[in-house]
Amino acid sequence: MSSSPGSSPLTHFDATGQAHMVNVGAKLETARVAVARGTIRMQPATLALIQSGSAKKGDVLGVARIAAIMASKRTADLIPLCHPIALTRVTVEFEVDAAASAVHCTARAETQGRTGVEMEALTAVQIGLLTIYDMCKAADRGMVMTDVRLLEKLGGKSGHWQADAARG
Repeated sequence: MSSSPGSSPLTHFDATGQAHMVNVGAKLETARVAVARGTIRMQPATLALIQSGSAKKGDVLGVARIAAIMASKRTADLIPLCHPIALTRVTVEFEVDAAASAVHCTARAETQGRTGVEMEALTAVQIGLLTIYDMCKAADRGMVMTDVRLLEKLGGKSGHWQADAARG
């Protein structure tokens, strides 16, 4: 571990290696945005159930959207060192990919604050995908959630960051 504060890129550890919540009190409030995406792959018959709306538990994507938004608001309760954030907007979109027999989930989280919303966007994607799994597991326990990642973040001292297009 680093012996001087600020010399390690791992900001959630102090100079002695102890976990701590990062002090964001001196940071400026700026518009913060994060976009994350992930995928759940499934059998074609399971995707057909989702598309037809005939899954046993109802409107799979509608319920998954609400679950994802709710989860983004609870991120600080789930991730130990995350700051509670007053989100100003969260959107969740699902894209059915028949060719890949998959559903892609994209979440966008926004706030006006002192710390970013990357974790909120990532949490929304994960819970959206888990909700799809939960609602369809009776038909397909072999679904695979994959490729969850941050696509873009804006705001704060580090400014704009976008995932390398070469990574996929």
